[in-house]
Amino acid sequence: MSKYSDKYLISEWRTAPKRAIRDGVGEALVKIGEDERVVVLSADLAGSTRVDKFAETFPDRFFELGVAEQNMAGVAAGVAFTGLIPFMASYAAFSPGRNWEQIRISIALSKANVKIIGSHGGVATGKNGPSHQGTEDITLTRVLPNMTVLTPADATQCQTMIEAAYKLVGPVYIRTARPETPNFTKKYDFEIGKIEKYREGRDVTICASGIPVWESLMVADELAKEGVECEVLNISTIKPLDRETIIESARKTNKVITIEDHQIAGGMGSAIAELLGEEYPVPIKRMGITDKFGLSGEWEEVYKWFGLDRVSLKKAVVDYLHE
Repeated sequence: MSKYSDKYLISEWRTAPKRAIRDGVGEALVKIGEDERVVVLSADLAGSTRVDKFAETFPDRFFELGVAEQNMAGVAAGVAFTGLIPFMASYAAFSPGRNWEQIRISIALSKANVKIIGSHGGVATGKNGPSHQGTEDITLTRVLPNMTVLTPADATQCQTMIEAAYKLVGPVYIRTARPETPNFTKKYDFEIGKIEKYREGRDVTICASGIPVWESLMVADELAKEGVECEVLNISTIKPLDRETIIESARKTNKVITIEDHQIAGGMGSAIAELLGEEYPVPIKRMGITDKFGLSGEWEEVYKWFGLDRVSLKKAVVDYLHE
């Protein structure tokens, strides 16, 4: 029996074609746009966030608000309370980065049925540099009561997430990324609050979110040849956290590594450390951005600089197992 999930992964996942995670946004919005309640708001970044496809298909339900993310959050909340389902899109560095207070009051506190798309998450944004690299957005959104927080691993999962968010009543934050990366998952009915186990293992649990999920699978492939079996979990829903799946995996391996393209403080790794610290204390190593701002460069080189690449992850796993 394969250690890899036939439910979630395409058969040729190791050589999957590349697509940007953000590409799943436009496809999903056009699909759910058949519902006339769906509207899209943009802060002058329709092309970059991929909501331009919706604008082309349903121009009467697309609203360009300009460089005014704070106003966009208020407008989205107001639109939601008329019975419509607004999706608001900008870079994660600006939304929730610039408009956090408006999201907090007008959307989260008010339980407005608004879906927030934060594009260009993490240092994978590359050449745009630290001003445009959203590396604190998970922290900012998961701390808000009533907010659901989602991070897709590829374009296909991004599409299924947006479809699921559309069906959920309440505030949702969806983080997307800029570069073209392997599109390795199957299309399935995404369940908010449920983590996908992509690989079975006994020696260490790797909890990954976003782009590092595929890299984690490749590391698990390489280490299996050396006799090390990694369990790989895609932490696609960061809030609410799938407590049962995480604890079950930690009980099996008794060692956990988290990896994310985000500040370690308050991110996905923090959420898992908090959970395990309270319910099943085990050794845990967190990998991510360690209290630094990003830098400009090709995203693969930036990943190497911050130790988020495959080589760094493999070394971390091996060192961790020998501690």
